[in-house]
Amino acid sequence: MSQRPPQTTRRTAFFADTTVLLLFFTTTGIINERVIAGMTWEQVLHARLLGAILMVPVARPYGIWRDWLMKRAGESRISQLLWDSMALVSFQVPVYAAIIAFSGASGSGLVQGTLGAALMMLLLGRPYGAFLNGVRKLFGLPPGGDKPMSLNS
Repeated sequence: MSQRPPQTTRRTAFFADTTVLLLFFTTTGIINERVIAGMTWEQVLHARLLGAILMVPVARPYGIWRDWLMKRAGESRISQLLWDSMALVSFQVPVYAAIIAFSGASGSGLVQGTLGAALMMLLLGRPYGAFLNGVRKLFGLPPGGDKPMSLNS
C-alpha cells in the first residue's frame, strides 16, 4: 500500500466515516422514529435533516472514538461485538436523543425513542462497525481499532 500524506489520509478517513454514518443511520433512524417513537412523517423528516447536518461533524470523531475503544477488543466475536456496541451506544445515544428532542419528540415519545435507539445501537454496533471497516477498505484505509502488528506477523 502506498504511503499517503497525513492530511490526505485524514481527509479520506473523514469522507469514509461520514459516508457510513449518513447511509447507516438515515435508514435506521427512520425506522426508529416512525415505528418505535411514533413520530409523524414531518417530524421524521425534520429529525433526518437535522441528523444529516449533525452527522457530518460527528462522524469522524465517532470513528476515532470507536477506533480507540476497539483497540481494547480481543480477537473473539463476542469481544468485537461488545466493544463495537459499547462504542456506538456511549457516543451516539446522547447525540440521537438531542436530535429527536429538538425535532419535536417529548415525554414518553422521547424516552421510547431514546431507549429504542439504545437497544437498536446495542444490536447494530457490530454490523455498523463491520460496515465501517468495509467502507474504509474501499477508501484504501485500514479498518479501525487495529492493534500494531508485531515484527513477526
